[in-house]
Amino acid sequence: MATGGALDWAGFDHLLEWHIESGTHAIVIAGTTGESATLSHAEHCELVEHAVKRAAGRVPIIAGTGSNNTAEALQLTEAAAECGAAAALLVTPYYTKPSQEGLYRHYKTIAQAIDLPQILYNVPGRTACDLELDTVLRLAELDNIVAIKDATGDVDRGRELIRRCAVAEVAVYSGEDAATFPLMEAGARGAVSVTANVAPAKMAEMCELALAGEFGRAGAINDELMPLHRDLFIEGNPVPVKWALARMGRIAPGIRLPLVELHPRFHRRLEAAMAGGGIALPDAAQEKR
Repeated sequence: MATGGALDWAGFDHLLEWHIESGTHAIVIAGTTGESATLSHAEHCELVEHAVKRAAGRVPIIAGTGSNNTAEALQLTEAAAECGAAAALLVTPYYTKPSQEGLYRHYKTIAQAIDLPQILYNVPGRTACDLELDTVLRLAELDNIVAIKDATGDVDRGRELIRRCAVAEVAVYSGEDAATFPLMEAGARGAVSVTANVAPAKMAEMCELALAGEFGRAGAINDELMPLHRDLFIEGNPVPVKWALARMGRIAPGIRLPLVELHPRFHRRLEAAMAGGGIALPDAAQEKR
């Protein structure tokens, strides 16, 4: 966001190019870290369309199209398909706490209506709604359901999810950076990552090594990034990420209410995690632009 809360198109384009150059394998637009909750419907669709055009096929664009309103999720997913997104990422309906049958019907309705690969997204710590394994397997029978982003942070549960989804040919991606490495050891296909927002090249390399079975080298990179995995949640996402990117000089400071800038008491701790992860920081005098 630019000063005053407007969309920062120049910063957005800069981030897209940086991720493509850094080896990011796909880019999610209008996810939680992209402040999706404070975007208008028009802004949401405009961002996805702009990203698809800017990427121009160099990297897949995945649109975050989830909602606690099935009709709205349908509209957002249809718009993503129309503008050429490669897939849609659909978070479980938040706040409303639907039953497992309600979740099944929600996702089934969208999958059957929109001809676009769809990724389930389970993050009960933020939504107060848990997509249970049996429901995932029911949904896996639908042709358009191709993957799940598991952000439960429960590695043992994630291993069982991977084992059972392999039979259903549904890919599992970690949505919790601290759990990514052990889940990839167990067969996860990668991560939809918060840490990759500030350390894209290292996260891409770590995932590539893990997919190649080079777990020793992948684990060493993961160890370097572990303080970032932790401290990028020192306040609610995306507050620390956006502060870190501004501190790196990659975006202008700015965030929409009800979120506010990272509290100063956390600045040095996050800077230390960034430095430990090999992120070069400009002179602190340049922090305020």
